[in-house]
Amino acid sequence: MITFPDGFLWGAATASYQIEGAADTREQSIWDVFSHTPGKVADGHTGDVACDHYHRYREDVALMAEIGLKAYRFSIAWPRIADLSFYDRLVDELLERGISPVATLYHWDLPVTYDWRDRDTAYAFADYATKAYEVIGDRVSMWTTLNEPWVSAFVGYGSGRHAPGVESSEDPFTVAHHLLLAHGLGTQALRAAGASQVSITLNLTPVIGDESGLIDTLANRMFLDPVLLGTDPLERIPDDDLKIINQPIDALGVNYYTVNRVVVDPSSPGSPEHPGSAGLRWLPPEGTPTEMNWEVAPFGLTDLLVRLSRDYPGTPLMITENGAAYEDTVHDQDRIAYLDAHFRAAAAAIEQGADLRGYFVWSLMDNFEWAYGYHKRFGIIRVDYDTLERTLKDSARWYHDVILNNGL
Repeated sequence: MITFPDGFLWGAATASYQIEGAADTREQSIWDVFSHTPGKVADGHTGDVACDHYHRYREDVALMAEIGLKAYRFSIAWPRIADLSFYDRLVDELLERGISPVATLYHWDLPVTYDWRDRDTAYAFADYATKAYEVIGDRVSMWTTLNEPWVSAFVGYGSGRHAPGVESSEDPFTVAHHLLLAHGLGTQALRAAGASQVSITLNLTPVIGDESGLIDTLANRMFLDPVLLGTDPLERIPDDDLKIINQPIDALGVNYYTVNRVVVDPSSPGSPEHPGSAGLRWLPPEGTPTEMNWEVAPFGLTDLLVRLSRDYPGTPLMITENGAAYEDTVHDQDRIAYLDAHFRAAAAAIEQGADLRGYFVWSLMDNFEWAYGYHKRFGIIRVDYDTLERTLKDSARWYHDVILNNGL
């Protein structure tokens, strides 16, 4: 039997715009505008209703308890800043069920009044962090400033496939700088308010065949190094800002899904989400991919966790997202196989010295999968989008046993 360390934190994760709905109870976000723009999201889907978690959170927390979750990672919608009482109710419900709340401040639903190309947005984020802490800070076990700033910068402001839909080769670097600054300022604000546990979540992807290290720098190090080392491998961030960004954190959240395989190809224009990558070509996934056409590569998770512990020692790690989209079925054996392989990969990394403290499955429930709308299902709970009925999938019941045994 493979077991995990005592106190290992087993959880699941979601994001506000993807599940909450109740769009008429908050301000507009950039995703409201983007999803209502023809041609931006598959079949014109929006997050206006989503899974209606806003009204059904008690039912959803009861299902979390049935699965046996020890923690729940959710995000706060910045557009709800005028009234955060929903999260007050949610946190109380979680604690009543013995589930630790892990709150993410920013999971991409930026209020329409802000733009990450503007430096002032980073300071507004710090004010928002203070307000959020005032409402639920006394009951939240871990705060996360940002979720996947690489996606916000390079997919939102580079390729334009995500909100706000900007296509640019230069803006992503400005946005990445301001997001990192927001993390630093937000961390300072949370500490000043009384937070004892602060983290950031990065989507990190091992790159196979990247002999120059360019893609690894663009995908991984340009966020890891400023946060954890106070250095900038691209030499674009001023030293005064690096000092703000390089705040001590209590955990690094790792979102892991797959690996990237690249080869040198002088005729390739590169990737629009990796400016300066001309001459590199991305290879198709090996083996049978997920519904997202992502390679199933658990070995990459082991390598990544070991690398992080080696290159950035002293920072505890949490897998804050890992999961897979597969066909719409309650009997999701593919998902069970995927999670089983990745749990084993995580255990192997711990054996090799990685300081891994917890694992959050993505996602608790099927939801609005950004530009794919409702076509890609990651949940361990099935959602019928016509009736909003929830059904535990086989993977949820399997996960219950993993949590109960603290292992496989």
